[in-house]
Amino acid sequence: MSEETLMSAEAADKLLASADGRAALLYLHILRSGGFSLTAAAGVLRCSETEAALAADTLRRLGLLEKPQEPLRRTELPPVRAEDIVGRAETDGAFRGIVCEAERALGRVLSSHDLEVLFGIYDHLGLPADVIMLLLHHCIEEYQERNGPGRMPTMRYIEKEGWFWAEQEILNLDAAEEHLLLNRRRRAAEEQVKEALQIRGRNLTASERKYIESWISMGFGADAVAVAYDRTMLNTGRLAWKYMDSILRSWSEKQLFTPEAIEAGDPMQRPKRPAAAGAENTQQKLKDLQILYNNINGRKEG
Repeated sequence: MSEETLMSAEAADKLLASADGRAALLYLHILRSGGFSLTAAAGVLRCSETEAALAADTLRRLGLLEKPQEPLRRTELPPVRAEDIVGRAETDGAFRGIVCEAERALGRVLSSHDLEVLFGIYDHLGLPADVIMLLLHHCIEEYQERNGPGRMPTMRYIEKEGWFWAEQEILNLDAAEEHLLLNRRRRAAEEQVKEALQIRGRNLTASERKYIESWISMGFGADAVAVAYDRTMLNTGRLAWKYMDSILRSWSEKQLFTPEAIEAGDPMQRPKRPAAAGAENTQQKLKDLQILYNNINGRKEG
């Protein structure tokens, strides 16, 4: 992207008139990155994807962002004849490079089905060759992190990620690298939350990962999740995911995202000792001692 990209005076006037700070920041991000990706924007602006989408709607109303194209409908990739794929590989150097890199990265000769999927990602989904190569290595790295070293993803796994990238309009190197950077940050945050929940020696289940990803997208760090975990354990005696999710969602609604803000805005209610009952017990003990003392003195005088 050119370093000389500047905001026009007209755009600045529109943003100032809107008084929408997040929309202004989103516009700066779009100028800086050269494109709009909802996932990337949410990560850069440190907000939820819903909030980023609202800011994008503001820019569209102001005429500063194009209306989204008709979303790509996730269906099966169209069938392609093997001879057509072979012919394309012979005439299209970019696709031939994808095939060679896929075989090298996966460590095997691609089957006719594998070639059909790769061609679908390239031709039907419209991902450029350099983006597909990043996609391949990302899928391998992520799959091995979740399933162990040396394990290789299926082509179906790669196809699903290809659909996601196409839907998120990750269609150039800048967008792909930004997406991967944000993904690494999310994985690091996920590991921190996992440690806060004292989950060790095993991978997260799909449902557990979905919960954690939603908490991170809300803006919670591991320290705030640890507070929710502590309250969940005290109130339920176990790691109750749905219960903890309700706690964090209530804090999100109140804009309480740090332990300090939580303690100030939603302090833990600790049971208090009933003062009256304590006083009655003390008085009873004093009476018992007085009776014992009188009995002892009475026996002595007798």
